[in-house]
Amino acid sequence: MNPGTAPHHTRREPTNTEGKEDFRDHIATVDKHGKRLWVFPKKPSGKFFRYRQWFGYTLLALLIIIPWLRINGEPFFLVNLIERRFVILGRTFWPQDIQLFVLAFIIGIVFIALFTVAFGRLFCGWACPQTVFMELVFRRIEYWIEGDWKQQKALDKAPMSAEKAFKKTSKHLLFFAVSFFIGNIFLSYIIGTDQLLKIISEPASQHLVGLASMFGFSAVFYGVFAFMREQVCTTICPYGRLQGVLLDRESIVVAYDHVRGEARGLFRKGEERQEAGKGDCIDCHACVHVCPTGIDIRNGTQLECVNCTACIDACDHMMVATGLPTGLIRFASEAEIADKRPFRWTTRMKAYSVVLLILICALLAVVLTRSDVETTVLRTPGLLFQRQPDGRISNLYTYKLVNKTNKGIPVHFELLDHSGELNLVGGPPVLERASMAEGELFIILDKGQMDGYNTLLKVGVFSGTKQLGTISTSFVGPMKRSTP
Repeated sequence: MNPGTAPHHTRREPTNTEGKEDFRDHIATVDKHGKRLWVFPKKPSGKFFRYRQWFGYTLLALLIIIPWLRINGEPFFLVNLIERRFVILGRTFWPQDIQLFVLAFIIGIVFIALFTVAFGRLFCGWACPQTVFMELVFRRIEYWIEGDWKQQKALDKAPMSAEKAFKKTSKHLLFFAVSFFIGNIFLSYIIGTDQLLKIISEPASQHLVGLASMFGFSAVFYGVFAFMREQVCTTICPYGRLQGVLLDRESIVVAYDHVRGEARGLFRKGEERQEAGKGDCIDCHACVHVCPTGIDIRNGTQLECVNCTACIDACDHMMVATGLPTGLIRFASEAEIADKRPFRWTTRMKAYSVVLLILICALLAVVLTRSDVETTVLRTPGLLFQRQPDGRISNLYTYKLVNKTNKGIPVHFELLDHSGELNLVGGPPVLERASMAEGELFIILDKGQMDGYNTLLKVGVFSGTKQLGTISTSFVGPMKRSTP
């Protein structure tokens, strides 16, 4: 097989599987021998595809623009894993805000569950970056260079020639160029646009790690969109498996109306289908030819279905062409199709909604009560107390300050519940906006102020006269001798 050429497998054509469930024993893109069946989906068109284009290209525009947006000089969104600094809506968050990340993660899980229970895998087909890039960017390039699905299959089966080599090479060069661009976009979310521009504009020798990251991201995206493709959705992504436990008969999904469509039969002009014992499905396979994951939606809900609606457009087109009502494949629940019952907000959906609302309120409360400065003061490990010439006892501490705001804050420490001496090593800390400061300090106490070997101290963190927080720490000294 030539590099960049799809495997020479023919697309599995569906058969009428009414009453059979063997299609659920394997995914549609793998044959019984475990070999991959390369999918050549027909170029989609129709009302839903136009809506998906507008929505998808809007998402792509936002993806490109967001790293360049600033709020009070800070990025709109940044996930700097290297410096462990996260910026959301211009506000800086640090690992010390772990409770916020935990709450946000739980909210995301509950929202996914609620959305899936109500609307199936709609996110996958309309908003997932994998689908948006694959269907609206990479397949567009493929259709432009190699033609529609039949031309692609013919080109793939044809022996190597100058034309085939040119088309395959051009396609994969464009694929890598687009992947390189996507890689830079995602890298800007990690290191920021300022650092990205430095990597691009300055000599490569100064940014070897950054350039390696660029090409690493690009290689991953190229491999995903040029070769993995729908396998990411059907095999790697766990979201499809979640449907099996989250969907029920009330969930809205892309569904085939089997009550109206069966029994299937080829269309014959002037034929009265009901009298002939045929349903509205003309068995044209248009819904299968256009499916990007290679399934037959008429078999029912399947984990490979990403609710992209391509089959709805294809089926509606054939219904209009044959004079039959549209909507044979549509957004509907099993209860709507089988029982003629409209969509309703079930008890399970209401329960998820209540939990989601409670979690969102908790997250807002934590964000609103979040302190501007996070402080830790810890005794330096491995060191005991020190005796001063005047008989007092001193302990050495390390401190870490995290400024969570977008402005500089002058900070100093004070002992709150003991009259002692607090000396900073190297002077007061400089706490710039959205930054961390670390240092050391000594606390010195008289022996009479100590409560035995271990004394609990409270240290106040102040900015001017405003107290930003209170830190509890321990102070160790010599053990008191017991009197006989």
